[in-house]
Amino acid sequence: MVSSPETIHCLKSSMRLSTVVPATVTGQEHKVHELTNMDLAMKLHYIKGIYFFRSDAVEGLTVNDLKKPMFQLLQLYFAVSGRIRRSGTGRPFIVCNDGGVRTVEACCDETIDEWLAMAVEDDSVFDGLAYNQALGDPDLGFSPLVFVQFTWFKCGGMSVGLSWANVLGDAFSASEFLNLWGKIMAGHMPLKSQHMPDPAKSEFPLLVLPKLTPNAFKRVDSVGDSWLTPSSCKMKTHTFHVPTDKVDHFLSNQTAKVSTFEVLSAIIWKSLSKIKESPEQSRMVTIVYTNKSPRGMKFLSNGMVWSTVEADFLVAEAEVSELVELILNKRADENGMIKEMMGNNGSGELSSDLIAYGANLTFVNLEAAEIYGLELKGQKPVYANYSINGVGDEGVVLVLPAGPKYGKDRDDVNGDRTVTVVLPENLLAQLKVDLKKNWNIA
Repeated sequence: MVSSPETIHCLKSSMRLSTVVPATVTGQEHKVHELTNMDLAMKLHYIKGIYFFRSDAVEGLTVNDLKKPMFQLLQLYFAVSGRIRRSGTGRPFIVCNDGGVRTVEACCDETIDEWLAMAVEDDSVFDGLAYNQALGDPDLGFSPLVFVQFTWFKCGGMSVGLSWANVLGDAFSASEFLNLWGKIMAGHMPLKSQHMPDPAKSEFPLLVLPKLTPNAFKRVDSVGDSWLTPSSCKMKTHTFHVPTDKVDHFLSNQTAKVSTFEVLSAIIWKSLSKIKESPEQSRMVTIVYTNKSPRGMKFLSNGMVWSTVEADFLVAEAEVSELVELILNKRADENGMIKEMMGNNGSGELSSDLIAYGANLTFVNLEAAEIYGLELKGQKPVYANYSINGVGDEGVVLVLPAGPKYGKDRDDVNGDRTVTVVLPENLLAQLKVDLKKNWNIA
């Protein structure tokens, strides 16, 4: 079995890039998609999705079969085909010029099972399956906002890798985009978008507001036209699996009605607080939920609710139930402050930028994300997962639904969870040891 770097190099050597545009001309220089203040707060982050399909789900499909529904999809998501421009004041927006989405074709000499076995030890093997390119590399005005990669495996199976600029929308928007692609491929074409944002509706504040810095975010020097998070350490990704019976056990120990997300967040918060050299730094974390209102086919939206929680005691010595209580009832919502701050800065060229994910240790609830909603020939992926690139040094934890890969002989996988963690390499290694030893999570 080849090592991860060699495998990624092999994939890159076989890659073929092309562009898919809307089926009919939608772009005009005067048609724009205004970026909201919350969109701009996410500009340094990128959402990565990966889906694995067995050979019977893709047998007979050609690259043209996979691309064809994207032409129709991009008629609905025409802003996804656009490119970043700046207004006279310097505020970024998307010009809907039909620049297109970049598609990537690649081949791999391993089977899906071999690849997933490698990922148990090192999630970085997934890096080669979702094309990695930041906006502004090399030119902001020509950088695609979305890449979709198709990788064919020796066994006849295929992976679909998504690289999605977070400035377009959150993980729910990204997964809905691919889910609709699958529906169009199956012949279910929506008539039109009912929920596209109104470009004429502005979130820019009318009054000059004092400069505010939400606790959930960290200011960094302006990155200019290279939209990439500056990093001072090597970040690594690992996915933990939590089966239904363990989820039920964790929940049964709580006195209040809580979700798996709150309990797993509390466990990892406590574990990392024990590991870190300065426990005082771990008293504040960021909690990110989806908006409770129905999202439906709400194409492009950074609709997550950002809040912070601060403990007035040593987290490492606390009971998990105490931390769950904080997460449930002591969150300070910061969305309003974020929008005000970005609106204040948005009137001109930014003197600074923001890191959202990883400014504090950040927990993101994606339990309701339909990442197994993408179907090819009526079949769901055997494994799907999401991660985030451009994470700050404090790291991010994503709690997602798990799928059949982890429950081959079980019928109760709906309660399973995958927990994808992006942390500095040294902290992640210690977290893996602690969760295995004290919580039997691996």
